[in-house]
Amino acid sequence: MPRRPAGHTRGRAAVLASFTATVLLATGHPATAVPAGTSMNTALTRAAEAYGVPRDLLAAVGYGETHLDGHAGRPSQDNGYGVMHLVSNPVSHSLEKAAALTGESTADLRRDTGTNILGGAAVLRDHADALGMDKAERADINAWYPAVARYSGAEGSIAALYADTVYTFLAEGLRTTVPGGERVSVTSRPVAPEKGPLAKADVTAQSPDYPPALWVAANSANYATGRTATIDKVVIHVAQGSYAGTISWFQNATSKVSSHYVVRSSDGQVTQMVRDKDTAYHAKTANPSALGIEHEGFIDDASWFTDPMYRSSAALTAYLCDRYGIPKDRSHVIGHSEAPGNDHTDPGAHWNWTYYMQLVGGSASSSGSDGLTFGSYTPQSAGSAGAQVKAVQTLLNQQGYEAGTADGAFGAATTSAVRAFQTARGLTADGVVGAQTWTALLSAGTTETLAKGASGDAVKRVQRALTAALGRTVTVDGAFGAATDTAVRAYQSARGLTADGSVGPETWAALQSGR
Repeated sequence: MPRRPAGHTRGRAAVLASFTATVLLATGHPATAVPAGTSMNTALTRAAEAYGVPRDLLAAVGYGETHLDGHAGRPSQDNGYGVMHLVSNPVSHSLEKAAALTGESTADLRRDTGTNILGGAAVLRDHADALGMDKAERADINAWYPAVARYSGAEGSIAALYADTVYTFLAEGLRTTVPGGERVSVTSRPVAPEKGPLAKADVTAQSPDYPPALWVAANSANYATGRTATIDKVVIHVAQGSYAGTISWFQNATSKVSSHYVVRSSDGQVTQMVRDKDTAYHAKTANPSALGIEHEGFIDDASWFTDPMYRSSAALTAYLCDRYGIPKDRSHVIGHSEAPGNDHTDPGAHWNWTYYMQLVGGSASSSGSDGLTFGSYTPQSAGSAGAQVKAVQTLLNQQGYEAGTADGAFGAATTSAVRAFQTARGLTADGVVGAQTWTALLSAGTTETLAKGASGDAVKRVQRALTAALGRTVTVDGAFGAATDTAVRAYQSARGLTADGSVGPETWAALQSGR
């Protein structure tokens, strides 16, 4: 799930005033409490009967919102609760509306599944009444499309996207097991929803950065134009909400959160919301250098992580890695929980990293358990964050330059240490860790002569330094074999050194000065 930038807090608008008993009576729908502990099938049937909402429509809306999982009363990212995702935030108050319509408390509507389903049915019926639907129309499931769109809390194309998803579930049918082991099903049927004005509200704009994706812009309050660091990682998020709901939330100026891309669970559809060149608010200190991919679903429910979602998301990640030179490994494709300074837990234990990285075409394990070895070394500077910043800090501290705690956040102490190191090595003291500074940092240490057949940590230092200097991966295994010999000779030739494949004083001096 996304993380707001430092300094932003979610605004809290005043909650709707309590409706009076007169208003409750005016709706014509008496509150009909569903007994605690009622099975979900029974709760769906009772709520449908109480408010004249088709039972299967009610189930499909709930499935689209939460996969019929109330998550023990915990809120979604946009503060929605329960199976029917009754929302209470600055721009949407379906929770308060449900309380007014049913006479149930907001506490019960949040925590009790039967009551929550009753509230969802009441809100749907209220939308139908506002649209002027009569009894005959309410009996026709296709006539409910505009009411379902309103239930989303969104407008225009996003509301249509939401309603289309619900009607897809009705057309294809549902069979799911809900928490507690109960089976809930919806029988498939032909559907021809009466869309009215929403028929022209389809999302058709294409992504400017990733051709297979749709384009829906996030609100400009939820991201920053431009970047202050080079893109060097992809961050995987789980939305704690639905696809359409997440898109709508990123369009809400009060949310102060966003992500570059959002992926749908059912079919892997991708929507881009922030340009790659701009800074989305999704991972705190990692924002300046990261691309964020949000995935529809909840971290505690593996049913959201479908094969179409994995394959679509992995194709996107592979494309971004190739486009921006990001290594396809777990040091650069990370979860939100792994981004420095974050307190989120997504994508959680149900996310299959091994399978995902296989699809991406990279390594499922971190590149180099020592924290210093990477397939490539990308420029790092003030504002950068992640594993490579941590490597810079570790190397500087080992060499006596006080970079502060190795926390992966490139701050003032790290900048000062980099400049001191650069000055000592005769490099431009600009505080940016580019190829030359990386080469000098990675090769620093003892300078015993090495040649084919040598092994040990000194060989690893040479292999890492050559990776940075040559701009291509040299395997870091501590064994000076044919591949390392070739890389050494290539480096020596490029720097005007004797190309004998031996790392002696002259080659060490060149590496440690960042040549």
